[in-house]
Amino acid sequence: MEKKIIGRKQELALLAETLASTKSELVAVYGRRRVGKTFLIREHYKNNFIYEVTGLSNGSLSDQLDNFAKELRIRTKDISIKTPRKWLEAFTLLEQYINGLSSKNKKVVFIDEFPWIATPKSNFLMAFENFWNHFASKRDDLILVICGSAASYMVHNIIQNKGGLHNRITKKIRLLPFNLNETELFLKNNGIKYTQYDIIQLYMAIGGIPHYLENLKKGDSVAQNIDRMCFDKDGFLNSEFSQLFSSLFHDSNKHLTIIYILASLRKGISRSELIKKSKMESGGDFTLKLDELIESGFVSEYSYYQNKRKLSLYRLSDEYSLFYLKFIRNNKAEGTGTWRKLFTSQSYKSWSGFSFETLCLKHIQQIKKGLRIDAIYSINSSWFNRNAQVDLLIDRDDNIINICEMKFSKSQFTINKNYYNNLKNKITEFQGETKSKKNVFLTMVTTYGINQNQYSAEIVENELTMESLFED
Repeated sequence: MEKKIIGRKQELALLAETLASTKSELVAVYGRRRVGKTFLIREHYKNNFIYEVTGLSNGSLSDQLDNFAKELRIRTKDISIKTPRKWLEAFTLLEQYINGLSSKNKKVVFIDEFPWIATPKSNFLMAFENFWNHFASKRDDLILVICGSAASYMVHNIIQNKGGLHNRITKKIRLLPFNLNETELFLKNNGIKYTQYDIIQLYMAIGGIPHYLENLKKGDSVAQNIDRMCFDKDGFLNSEFSQLFSSLFHDSNKHLTIIYILASLRKGISRSELIKKSKMESGGDFTLKLDELIESGFVSEYSYYQNKRKLSLYRLSDEYSLFYLKFIRNNKAEGTGTWRKLFTSQSYKSWSGFSFETLCLKHIQQIKKGLRIDAIYSINSSWFNRNAQVDLLIDRDDNIINICEMKFSKSQFTINKNYYNNLKNKITEFQGETKSKKNVFLTMVTTYGINQNQYSAEIVENELTMESLFED
């Protein structure tokens, strides 16, 4: 089966610009592990590579230098190249190799798992800065791509560098998991034909991580695949959680503390409450850890209506982490068949409701497109008081506010009298507290639509089904 790049339109457009550029480019690519960073770079630049090296996990300085030199020997076919003693020497060898190439085409140097190479006291970053500033940037034919899963290192040492790389990055790509549209395309490319309802169930459990999706078995149902990957004793997602955070973050215990708190509070929590519950100091270290989780796509910040920053809510938005902590962690010993029992339980019903909300909040652009308001300027936010909570408000420039309600169900959703009263209360509370003079439209986002009855006829202004979430 042919492997090809699925989706990633914005990222591919940026990479295409580097090939058309009349100057050298320094491209930084980062994102959580398994999200497809290396595949994207290798596939897009496959005809332009002149050098590629990957950092060694837990490798020493001498290990990294050996690895760097080994690739040079392969590329130059010169077995006499000796392993350099330090990084300045290593990059001098790379410069000599590049100077010896006759091609005028764009040449790609790819350094993968960049943070692993930068071992303590190795002066790797200093030598790399020198290589870019005094050699690569003076040419017009190089594309230097640096890539890493350790978001904390990539952001603070590369993107926000205050030294020799300050403002030197010419293209920045933060690679996120697939959305629903890309997930559907990826599955079809792999010969897996699930309904959109099935894809949503799958996405709520493992998210849009390409490597996770690649392990699905053609011919098995969603429940069978989840059982095998997550609950079988040898299933690779059975133990993925324990490696996930330690591989991405230094001192990951503090990150996990935040993750555990957010997992227990699905509706979200303010920053001040999160500090209190975590028992961490409110200074720079807490902010750093929270920012790293946000930057890596595990946590999302939802602005409060009219941008009241102190009331912003933080939610755990990584599907696999939520699924692991809710179901896998306490059911590992049960083995194959576990999920087929669990997903008929009341616990699953409650969890799937919250998970569908999280999924919708990742597809706000698709919701706007479905409402045909994507060309209208709008601001997304949340709103709550003691009596009501709205997870998604779309405050539009055309004098309308959409209050979005998101409901997951196996068939058409029915608005009964109790829920109708709840919705009326939300709208009344919102209008009473905010004093907004805009029209308030209740918008329902569901899997299969809503049953038309007296309650829906009176209160619902717009409705979208799951097909809208799969828009490009």
